[in-house]
Amino acid sequence: MKLLVNGDPHDAPDGCTIAGLLEQLEIRVKHVAVERNRELVPRALHAETTLAEGDELEVVTLVGGG
Repeated sequence: MKLLVNGDPHDAPDGCTIAGLLEQLEIRVKHVAVERNRELVPRALHAETTLAEGDELEVVTLVGGG
C-alpha cells in the first residue's frame, strides 16, 4: 500500500502496523512520536494500529538535552 511518511511516498505491506513501519524504517521506537493523519498515536497503540492506503504519517524523533 502507498503511504506518505514525513511527506515522502513509501510502500508498506498490507496489514502493516505503525510498529511494523517503524521497524521497516529502522527507527528506534523508544524515542519517536507518530502522527497518523494529523492525530497523535500513543506509543502503546503502535503495535495494534493498522495502517490504510493513503495514510499520512509524521514520524518525529524526540531529542533531549539542555
